[in-house]
Order: sequence, then structure tokens, then C-alpha cells
Amino acid sequence: MTRRIPYLLALAFSFAMAVPVAAALEPERERALGNLLVHDCGSCHGTRLRGGLGPPLTPDRMRHLPRDWIVDAILDGRRGTAMPPWRALLTPEDAAWLARSLQSGVVE
Repeated sequence: MTRRIPYLLALAFSFAMAVPVAAALEPERERALGNLLVHDCGSCHGTRLRGGLGPPLTPDRMRHLPRDWIVDAILDGRRGTAMPPWRALLTPEDAAWLARSLQSGVVE
């Protein structure tokens, strides 16, 4: 087992280097995304994001989901549901900001 530790550390380091650090968004873009979250996402998930046609997007519900899963759901939609893909309108950085906002409770 101890022989595997250097290998595992190297693997972990290479993975960490491959994961891009989320770029900071401009305040104007954050405001636009907040508006999108309330109005566009809210049209299906409820204006308070407590559910509607789509499931609730409350912090309690969102915190247990891996952030990458949320980002993928935003960008690529959810097959077999009414959740559309937003990749044509949002960047991965936009989707990551939305995911962080949902997990932290931007709308209460």
C-alpha cells in the first residue's frame, strides 16, 4: 500500500492541474445571470425556485449534488425532462456561477 502513495499523489496532483479554476465574472454578468436565474429558471422551477414544472432548486436540495453535475445539467439539459440545454447561451463559467449560486442560496 505504501508503494502506491506516490502514485496516488501524482495522480491527484495531475487531476488538480487539469481542473480549470473558475474565472471570476464581471459584476454586470453576475447581475444578468441572477436575473436569468430568477426569471428564466424561475419560469419552470418557480420564482422562488421552490418548484413548479421543474423540481425545487433550493440550497438544501442543491448542496448534496456535485457541482459538476449541476453545471452539466445546466449546459446540456436533462434528457427525458423539460430541462432544456443552455449551452448555446451560457458559458461553462456562467453555468458554474449559477451552480454555486444555487448551492449557496442566492434566492431565498
